[in-house]
Amino acid sequence: MNYYKSIIDTIGNTPLVRLNLVNKGIKGTILVKVEYFNPGNSVKDRMAIRMVEDAERDGSLKPGGTIIEGTSGNTGMGLALTAIAKGYSCVFTMADKQSQEKIDILRAVGAEVVVCPTNVLPDDPRSYYSVAKRLNRDIPNSFYPNQYDNPSNSLAHYETTGPEIWDQTKGKITHFAAGVGTGGTMSGIGKFLKEQKSEVVTVGIDTYGSVFKKYKETGIFDEKEVFPYLTEGIGEDILPENVDFSVIDHFVKVTDKDAAIMARRLAREEGLFVGWSCGSAVHGALEYARTTLTEDDVMVIILPDHGTRYLNKIYNDTWMKDHGFLERTYATARDIVHRKNGLSLLLTVTPDTRVAEAIRLLNRESISQIPVMDAEGEVVGSLTDSVILHRLIENPEVSTQLVADVMDKPFKFVALDSTVDTLSSLIDRENKALLVRDEGNQVHIITQADLLAAMTT
Repeated sequence: MNYYKSIIDTIGNTPLVRLNLVNKGIKGTILVKVEYFNPGNSVKDRMAIRMVEDAERDGSLKPGGTIIEGTSGNTGMGLALTAIAKGYSCVFTMADKQSQEKIDILRAVGAEVVVCPTNVLPDDPRSYYSVAKRLNRDIPNSFYPNQYDNPSNSLAHYETTGPEIWDQTKGKITHFAAGVGTGGTMSGIGKFLKEQKSEVVTVGIDTYGSVFKKYKETGIFDEKEVFPYLTEGIGEDILPENVDFSVIDHFVKVTDKDAAIMARRLAREEGLFVGWSCGSAVHGALEYARTTLTEDDVMVIILPDHGTRYLNKIYNDTWMKDHGFLERTYATARDIVHRKNGLSLLLTVTPDTRVAEAIRLLNRESISQIPVMDAEGEVVGSLTDSVILHRLIENPEVSTQLVADVMDKPFKFVALDSTVDTLSSLIDRENKALLVRDEGNQVHIITQADLLAAMTT
């Protein structure tokens, strides 16, 4: 009889498939490694089982233990399947931007899921990183794999995915591309391939709102690069230890919209029903390949997961239209900034400004909100007329206080190419305006009035 002892024994040996249509006009052979053939429908199955088995060997995971991890969904699925096969419990923390399908799938396989806010700093106690660490401290006999810094992540791909690609291409691969999130897939495979053939060019796919590309090119961790984005599974606002920049030759950034549209094209034109970051990987890789590859080149792109994770997002026409990704054409933050350029400068106040003076400025300029900027030019807070009014009603002496004593949190920074619908979704009761840096690194404010003007002109 021919059978596997458990589902985790089916991990690996995923197929390479040639692209035929979405790469039209691009020279060379473009192959994709379809990782949704793994039992958990993603590339993360490989490192999940490796992290667990390495922890078993070194004694950090004991019988009857609980696996606790921060995940965007796919690592959690791989860990959950491994836990089922080996008799462990699972608790996963996830950012609230992740799709509901991912949360439902994890709960379906018996995991407990704790949903945490997305738009907080990594070291904020509410972040999904911090909550996972706290649960690890609080729950006895628990194991925190920490996929971001655990070397077993990269090693799994160095020992399995990389050799598979090398064997499947008979060593003819010349270019390799993959999305970079925790860094394990890109770094493990890249390291293996470069050891076999140093000329292999590696292309990491990043997203706008992530720090990777600028860090690779300048060595600078620029917090100004960090802002909210929608694509799940790639990009970071931290530098995981598994990201080995020495084996990544180039980075290409891809917008949320381009990634979503390419994922849908892969489904309709190639029969590959893949996830959102798969669209990022293919779009970015093809952009690089368009002016680089020759007829003799062979590029392999990792497709990390399956489209079922995104049925209510990129595969939902209404959601796509609501976010300006399908049919409707919306202006972007760039358009708004260019329209305002030269007409008005960004008005700010400093933390040591008196509230009464700030009120006079708001009235004189007929504006409803203003950023608070310190002497170094960093935005450290915000003031809005509605909040000041509420506080003055409670205590008229507020007008004599310093802005630093009454200011709210800073307005969010957004990408210059964010569409109006995306911008409008980020403005709410707690966030009255948005900030954006133009091509010259100048800061501009975008208000509800700006959004209304952009949609009606």
